[in-house]
Formats: sequence, C-alpha cells, structure tokens
Amino acid sequence: MDRVIIFDTTLRDGEQSPGFSMNTLEKLEMARQLARLQVDVIEAGFPISSDEDFEATREVAKQVGTLDNAPTICGLSRVGLADIDRCWEAVKYARKPRIHTFVATSDIHLKYKLRKSRAEVLRAAVEAVRHAHGYCADVEFSPEDASRSDFDYMCDVLSAVIEAGATTINIPDTVGYAIPREWGERIARIRDTVRGVEKAVLSVHCHNDLGQAVANSLTAIMSGARQVECTINGIGERAGNASLEEIVMALRTRKDFFAADTRVRTEEIFKTSRLLSHITGIHVQPNKAIVGENAFAHEAGIHQDGVLKEKLTYEIMRPEDIGRPSNKLVLGKHSGRHALAARLKDLGLDLAGPDLDRAFKAFKDLADRKKEVYDEDLMAIVADEATQGAAGYEIEYLHVISGTGVVPSATVKLKKDGQVFQDSGVGDGPVDAVLNAIDAVTGMKGRLQDYSLRSATSGKDAIGEVAMKVDFDGTVVWGKGASTDVIEASARAYLSALNRVVHPSGQRLKEIGP
Repeated sequence: MDRVIIFDTTLRDGEQSPGFSMNTLEKLEMARQLARLQVDVIEAGFPISSDEDFEATREVAKQVGTLDNAPTICGLSRVGLADIDRCWEAVKYARKPRIHTFVATSDIHLKYKLRKSRAEVLRAAVEAVRHAHGYCADVEFSPEDASRSDFDYMCDVLSAVIEAGATTINIPDTVGYAIPREWGERIARIRDTVRGVEKAVLSVHCHNDLGQAVANSLTAIMSGARQVECTINGIGERAGNASLEEIVMALRTRKDFFAADTRVRTEEIFKTSRLLSHITGIHVQPNKAIVGENAFAHEAGIHQDGVLKEKLTYEIMRPEDIGRPSNKLVLGKHSGRHALAARLKDLGLDLAGPDLDRAFKAFKDLADRKKEVYDEDLMAIVADEATQGAAGYEIEYLHVISGTGVVPSATVKLKKDGQVFQDSGVGDGPVDAVLNAIDAVTGMKGRLQDYSLRSATSGKDAIGEVAMKVDFDGTVVWGKGASTDVIEASARAYLSALNRVVHPSGQRLKEIGP
C-alpha cells in the first residue's frame, strides 16, 4: 500500500488568514501537537515576512524539529535569494529542514503581479532552487497559480527545477479554480510530461474557493500525487485549504478504493482540531466533517434505532478512531496538582512550572464554581490562561451593574507590573460598560469589530468562551477569554487583545529557550 506524505501548513497558510494569527508560543504549542499527530512535514512559517514569523519558525525548528522522530520543519520563501537565506536561518536547527520556494507561472500573475517574462521567471526559479539546494538537500518548489498556468511552460519550469535540485514539486491550485476531473488529468499529464519527475515527490496544494479542495486532493492522489498540503480544520486564505482530517480519514476509511494511507495517528485528530479552535478562538461549524459537534450525532428515529442495534448501520467511522472523548467527568475540586497535570498531558497539554501553577489555580477556581469539570473545560481554562496576565494587564476586580431600567455601569481594577489601576465606565449593556471602563484605565480606545460567544460544554454552569476582533487605532487584533461568567470572559478577551497591542511579540517569550 502506498503512503501519502502529509504536509501540514496550518502554521503558515492557515495562520495568515484573517482571525487565525498566532504568536510564537501559540505556534509552538500547535507544532508540538502536530508532531504528536505524526504529520510528516510542518510548514512553520514564512520567515522573511516579519521578525515574529522568523522567530516562530526558528523556535519550531529548535524545539519541535529536534525531538525524537521529529517531522520535517519547512519554511516558505519566494525565489529571491535573500528570502531563501532568511528561510535557512530559521529552519537550519531542525534535524530535517526543508526550504519551500515558489514563484507564479500563470500569465495572469506574470503580467499583472510580477511584470516579468516567462524566461525571467524560469531563470529565477532555477537560481532559487540551486541556491536553496546549497543549504539543504530537501528543497520543494511550487509554481504558484498552477491551475491557470500554461501547461507546457509550467512543465518546462518543473523540469528545470528538478534538474537544479528540487526534491518535491508541489502543484498549487492557488485560487481554488480547479474541478476534480480536470485537476486529476493535469496531475497525470505532469507525471507523463515533466523530465526527471521520477526523482521528485509530486505534491498538491488545493484551495477551497469552489468547495473542491478535498475532492481535488484525493483525485490528485489517484493520479499519482504522493504528498498533500493541507491544514487542520481546513483553515487558510479566503475559503481555506484542503482539510487534513478529511483527507486522512478518507484514505483510512476507503483503503479498499485508494490503496493508500498516511502515518498520521488518527486518535490525535479531534484533540488537534480542538486545540486549534482554543488557540484561535474560532470554532468549526457543527456539521463539519470528521470533527464537527454533529459528525457522530444521530437524531432521526430510524438512524437512532439502527445505531442502537449495530453502529455500522449509520457510522462508517468510530468516534474513537479520531480520539473523540466521551465528555465524561474527569476531575473535581478535591483533585490534586499531579492529577491535573496527568490529565492535561492526556489532552496534549504538557504543562510544568509556572504554566502548571497558573492552570491549577484556574482549575481550583473553576471547580469551586462547577460541580462537574470536563475535558473541554480544562482545554478552555488552559487556553485562556495562556493569553492572560504574563504580559500586560490582568483583571484584579470586576463589578457590573445592569438590568431593566438601569444604565449599565462597570468598575474594573487592573494590575500591571505590580501596580493596580481602577476606573469606571457606562455603556449600552454590561459588556460595553466593562470595555469602556477598561479603556478608561488603559487610555487605549478599542473599536469592537467582531464578537462571538460559545459554550465549552452543556449546562447552566458551562464555561463561556468569548472571541473578539478589536481595532486599536488601526491595529486589528483578536483576543480570547473564558469564564463561567460571560461578562468576565468578555473582559478577559478584550484584555487579551489589548495586551497583544501593548506586547505585540506575544506572551511569556522568556520561556521559549535559547
């Protein structure tokens, strides 16, 4: 049975989409879980795009790329030699580094974006691959907008870069233009046409603008592709990328058809999906394939009757196959620090030292408020603690007055660098009043652009998770907060966003390492 290489670009293509940006520590946390998921390649970032992206890529290479059985750590670069130099400086610490360089090959991009001739682009591609190959043996090349590129010209470029040292040639459907039958035929023709293609891994990178990303990826596998570039939860530019969990489980469930599989530990899929949601504050829709809340739910009477008699009647996968928890009670207010650490480790959160201390305090506070503490609660409070307090403002005290016929008002007390500040505010509602009070304390005026609230679990005492997008004088950032009190969760989310502006490099950078 053939093996398909899973190239995860959640931290690069996924992270650069609106609402999904991550700081260095968040990328590291996600990369560690991707390593536990056993993806083959982690594309950690675009190092030349910013100092923070360079730092994040470098730290993923240092800390995740040096683990036992570590995945390949990849960085993206344009074909400019300075880009490639910067990329190598970031990924060189990994046991298995890769440089991924790209340039557009469609006439649309050449004419309007690059303003270069076909010959100029071909020379630049060859020079870039040759330069990258001087740094490491593992070099990937992508002809951007491949689905709209002239086929013969694109094949000439691919043949030339393979000769220059490219070991993976990745064919991107950059704008999600392709349709499965057409895309499969194009991949098959590339196999038959490109000189030296047998010396390189043939890869695809599909976008979902027409809802075809997974279908195109699977069709490409049927046509000979042996690497798929994808993201957790299908996040990415515009409508997103091909969904990793859908591709992996399609190959696993239909081995009889595809005769191909991956090395991914599918039991880590659900955990990885939920971790990304907690980090970004953006959750998948309930009917999302594989990882949605309703993916294994049965409401129709006929379905329920069949499942009760035999699960195979309406389930082609088991929840256990993707590591879906049973939402059972795991800890209570009498549980100790060691028990919490062990359970968090089971959930993919290996905390120690100050991080564990903060999580344990938050857990004890939660256990005093709730009779039943679930895995989702633990994930929520840990994700919340990761965004609070270590850099910038912390909530010391919060008091809100609201009701029918009453002007909503709030008093907040915030702590920063050992000093305590207090002020009050009024607003259209309790959340607005709290945010105005925080603005009065900090002297920073934020404009709320998006706000979402969801329940981490069921029940009246469930943790509320708030995600909000805030504009601080032209700087737009996302913040997240969690609490059994949704007003407090809103305040924590707002402070999380504000602290990203005050400390744009992210929280607790001192813990990243040398």
